[in-house]
Amino acid sequence: MSPTSVSTTETNPESMPAEEPAAAPAADAAPAEEAQPAPASEYVPRQIIENDLVGSLDEAYAASMVSVDDGQLVTGSVVRVDMDEVLLDIGYKSEGVIPSRELSIRNNVDPGEIVNIGDEIEALVLQKEDKEGRLILSKKRAQYERAWGTIEEVKERDGIVSGPVIEVVKGGLIIDIGLRGFLPASLVELRRVRDLQPYVGQSLEAKIIELDKNRNNVVLSRRAFLEETQKEQREDFLTNLAWAEVRSGVVSSVVNFGAFVDLGGMDGLIHVSELSWKHVDHPGSVVTVGDEVTVQVLEVDLERERISLSLKATQQDPWQEFASTHKVGELVYGRVTKLVPFGSFVQVGDGIEGLVHISEMSAHHVDLPEQVVTPGEELWVKIIDIDLQRRRISLSIKQAAEGGVVAQEYQEHFGEHAFDSDGNYIGPTEVDPATEAAWAEYYEEVDGGADPASVEAPSAEAPAGEELAAGETPAAEETPVAEAEAAAVVEEPAPE
Repeated sequence: MSPTSVSTTETNPESMPAEEPAAAPAADAAPAEEAQPAPASEYVPRQIIENDLVGSLDEAYAASMVSVDDGQLVTGSVVRVDMDEVLLDIGYKSEGVIPSRELSIRNNVDPGEIVNIGDEIEALVLQKEDKEGRLILSKKRAQYERAWGTIEEVKERDGIVSGPVIEVVKGGLIIDIGLRGFLPASLVELRRVRDLQPYVGQSLEAKIIELDKNRNNVVLSRRAFLEETQKEQREDFLTNLAWAEVRSGVVSSVVNFGAFVDLGGMDGLIHVSELSWKHVDHPGSVVTVGDEVTVQVLEVDLERERISLSLKATQQDPWQEFASTHKVGELVYGRVTKLVPFGSFVQVGDGIEGLVHISEMSAHHVDLPEQVVTPGEELWVKIIDIDLQRRRISLSIKQAAEGGVVAQEYQEHFGEHAFDSDGNYIGPTEVDPATEAAWAEYYEEVDGGADPASVEAPSAEAPAGEELAAGETPAAEETPVAEAEAAAVVEEPAPE
């Protein structure tokens, strides 16, 4: 049969002989579908994933993203840590950015010290999109939100918070209690502490005394915590402290109104009026921090737990001392301190001032004190009255001019030989040889050795052979006594 005459015969499936059933597969044989692959002429794609997409692809993509709003708390994983920011994956269309300043309540921190890649952290959404389209987050604000709820609960039940000291600021410390808690310097210990730097890094316990969420303000008191824990010890200390008892202590602080003294368990206050018998402008002029002082207990307030002390009560009263060593009628030496319309005040002792009334300033009438004395002038005054109860001394310049008994301390100063048996000043009875030699040397240089005190006074009549011209006065060889008498003469005005 030639190739061109080849004929084809249709194949009738029905006419084909039936296939014999295949032998049953063995128990461990693979299923028939896997055992017998499809013919090479037919392609069957392998199924990769089930097509469960409902709706459009855009809708499905939008549904897979997290929806965020400003102020929302979100949780994510740290995917990048830079020097100035941290990237956080929260499932949003882009990673959120946490600036370094929003990582911690501490200032100027290294982001690598706060978080690591892979950390799961919570953050608060500050801005969905900034001008660069970035999602801005804050770990610090999220921490604030969580902490405020806890802090408010602690405040309601009058509880205790604790945390490390992270910073020293003006006036106190900053404690990390989940947010920045301010601990004033005056409330760090039972007494004020000057150097706060050693507290940095220490964990302190404190009570919350002020809470203001709107102002983001939390004020703490460690002193209140210590007072509460040491209440029994303070009660025992105060109970055993008796009125008028004398105690030793150390000055712990100096303030404008006084000084605080640590008595070994509690602080007591010395008011400025109890620091000294003298007038005190500022307590710092009397005591300084660290001084050891002896004080007397004036008052113990058990209810308010306050102790009042006195420093001057342990010292001798200068008024008592003056009254015991002086008496009315004595002459004392003093210095004019100030003038007032009704007289002048004269200091006659250490911290002791007396008043010279204007009527006691001079024998003649005085309109103003400055007509007689000036501030700083030193002069003799006579004691005419001592009122110890009212702490007042009355003095007189007028009566001092009349003379009198000089106070004992001045007799000792001038020498007993300068006073008579009644205490009146009579001057020295013996001439000091050294002083005499000094005067002789002086007159040798000035007057050729002529001592005015040794020159005899001229006689009333002129020497023989010498006559005084009209209007001439005798030669100036008068004695010092004559000069003094002449100076005491008050010239009367010539008649008109």
